[in-house]
Amino acid sequence: MLKAGVPEGEDFADVALHLQESFLQNPEVEAFLKDLAAYAASRLGSSGHECSCDITVLRPKKPVASAGSHPGLAPITQLESRHGDGPGLLAMRTAETVLVADLRRERRWPEYAKAVQGHGFLSVLSVPAALDVDVRGVVTFYCPQPLAADNDGVFAAEAFVRQASKGLKLALRMLKLEEIRDGMSAAMQTRTVIDLATGAIMAQNRCSQAAAFKLLKDASNTRNMKLREVTASVVESVAGAAGTFTYFDE
Repeated sequence: MLKAGVPEGEDFADVALHLQESFLQNPEVEAFLKDLAAYAASRLGSSGHECSCDITVLRPKKPVASAGSHPGLAPITQLESRHGDGPGLLAMRTAETVLVADLRRERRWPEYAKAVQGHGFLSVLSVPAALDVDVRGVVTFYCPQPLAADNDGVFAAEAFVRQASKGLKLALRMLKLEEIRDGMSAAMQTRTVIDLATGAIMAQNRCSQAAAFKLLKDASNTRNMKLREVTASVVESVAGAAGTFTYFDE
């Protein structure tokens, strides 16, 4: 079960350092979440009654990112997503902790409760993570014993997630900035090829930039090719070789 008897005022200051080191070693979202889930399970589990932990993050225009301390948790998380409900999704929607104290008495999600019990767990605690406005996350603990609402372990889990949320939010922001940078770099490379091809068409046909670009778009539609492919072929035919470069100073 979750570790009880956590000292009053425990702020889990060690979590920040662990997350910093983890992100440097695991820059991918799933790998980072997996390490955090394993750390949460070891940090909060009681000796002889270890709990498992799963972390799920929902981001705009991104696949659901989820990872757990135990490989058997993946089907449970997928079950929640398939039914569109469960303690984790409810915690994210309401931004409130959701405790299923004893799965044997749970009536809201019968199929979910049966599946979780099949993995040897009798209680579930889902704690929402405070992330950015357009990002939702939840840290869910699965324990082999029933868990009372007034158990100190519940308060410890909430304190842990509050601290972990800060590092998780920062990591997700940094990953988003890297994705934006990569997207801008790719866009600039594509723009370079298009501009070079447009200039070549302007010189050959003695036409305006708008007219040259229209010729390229028409060729793209007629040949059922991407505009970048058409423009690359134009540049290659003019330069006599493939390949362009874009100066992008980071």
